[in-house]
Amino acid sequence: MQAQEVTRHGWSHALMRRWPTAAALAAAAVVWGGGLGDLDEAVSGFGELVLVLALEYLILARIGRRGASWPVVGSMVVAMVVIGLQDAVPLSAVIAATALVLLVWEAVAGAPDGRAVFGAQAAGMVGFGAIALASLAVDPDLGRYLVAAGWLLHGVWDAVHLKLDKVVSRSYAEACGVLDVAVAAMLVFLL
Repeated sequence: MQAQEVTRHGWSHALMRRWPTAAALAAAAVVWGGGLGDLDEAVSGFGELVLVLALEYLILARIGRRGASWPVVGSMVVAMVVIGLQDAVPLSAVIAATALVLLVWEAVAGAPDGRAVFGAQAAGMVGFGAIALASLAVDPDLGRYLVAAGWLLHGVWDAVHLKLDKVVSRSYAEACGVLDVAVAAMLVFLL
């Protein structure tokens, strides 16, 4: 059936259906082209970004609007740039405070998709946070493999959400999963 679709609609139609994968590979090329920096910077920077990935899922589980996946990501990128331009508060502190607010909000008001869905995202936030913290606590050579494992595991997280069709939009889950696996490979093989 897939081969018939490609023949009937042409390659451009098949590629347009996979735009999230193409966008993720383009983003990975930008990361790769920009270099990963020195080992300490890569471990801490990509470790913080694993937390950002988990926070996106937590936010979307809290608001219960999968269609907001891309706007939430865009808003988070803007927020990260603004936070990065200021030296007042580290990004990891903002992430932790935001996650805490979301957890309290859920405890008081409940989550639109239920406590089980939100609880899974909260557990993911804790798990990815533990990986990020562990990567900073060990030798940077080992830390890079821990961060790479975090990115790879988040790629699996995305694949599960894509399959279940929950929490985030399908296009976001696909794009994030491809980018996560590409970044994990870069951390292992290119650093």
